[in-house]
Amino acid sequence: MREVIASGNELVAMAAVDCGCNFFGGYPITPSSEIAHELSVLLPKKGGKFIQMEDEIAGISVALGAAMSGAKAMTASSGPGISLKSEQIGLGFIAEIPIVIVNVMRGGPSTGLPTRVAQGDLLQAKNPSHGDINSIVLAPASLEECYTETIRAFNLAQRFMTPVFLLLDETIGHMHAKAILPELSDIKIVNREQFTGDPKDYRPYEAKADRPAVLNKFFKGYKYHITGLHHGVTGFPTEDGEIVSYNINRLFNKINLHLDEVENNEEFELEDAEICIIAFGSVARAAKEAILNLRKNGVKVGMFKPITLFPAPEAKLKEIGKRFKKILICELNLGQYVGEIKKAMLRDDFKTLLKANGRAISPQEIVQKIEEF
Repeated sequence: MREVIASGNELVAMAAVDCGCNFFGGYPITPSSEIAHELSVLLPKKGGKFIQMEDEIAGISVALGAAMSGAKAMTASSGPGISLKSEQIGLGFIAEIPIVIVNVMRGGPSTGLPTRVAQGDLLQAKNPSHGDINSIVLAPASLEECYTETIRAFNLAQRFMTPVFLLLDETIGHMHAKAILPELSDIKIVNREQFTGDPKDYRPYEAKADRPAVLNKFFKGYKYHITGLHHGVTGFPTEDGEIVSYNINRLFNKINLHLDEVENNEEFELEDAEICIIAFGSVARAAKEAILNLRKNGVKVGMFKPITLFPAPEAKLKEIGKRFKKILICELNLGQYVGEIKKAMLRDDFKTLLKANGRAISPQEIVQKIEEF
């Protein structure tokens, strides 16, 4: 194991380089700018490319172009910047371009609270562009997870040929402390599948119903078309209803039929618990401290922490809903994940602790809410 002292944003940058990221395109924005700063130093040392563009739209455009050419590419921003990237994010989904998109969340809507903590961009990450989209969204809650979930984001992007969101909140991005990281030799790295047959037989979008497209790197003799329009097996546009229906369902099924590769969560003190807290990101840290304090006083509380927010862990949430009568949901928004929990549990008789004023939820507030049960 390795010990480093760094911030969450710096660990995202470090993990990206360690798992083979060789291109970053973006534009500075609080509170994500440290990711770009760090990569501007790290990438050139490893032979990678860093470019700061004139705005957020250009930042994701060059990252998508690099990914099309075969690079492992990343962009990073915060809520207002992600809003500007929306159209190009949609292109990434329909064309099946693997890219990691980091959103270090701040208060919104609009320019909102640039330097304050929030978790208000969950539904934006779930549906980041118009149309039907099946988005993979990961939410680290510790410095170690900033590192390991960044690597997992790249692996999932390459495995499923899709944009993957990494959601940090401001507290996680700017938290600075010692982190224990895995050795480089222990890191699992996934690279995209490549077609190696005769170029004349290459049909990148001729994929099985639960498989991603196979997009070979540009400039290697394998010709195909990339478009934001619905397309056939070689990528050229089509309005054939059967082909469109098959492909839009495939974009969902390539993920939904392999959830065992996508889902990740943590259970804390749940074995003997009588009350379950559901929290993620920095709020999960406050919840852990609250749980330890409550247990000193004999209150049996535990926590379920989703790390993969989307696709939501519906089977696990359903199980928790059946197991616990008393559930408290804590979020730094007005209940964006509550809807996912209601849908999975088919109930709404739980308590909530919600904040959207840029201030953190403290362990004391969670303790007080638990005492209301």
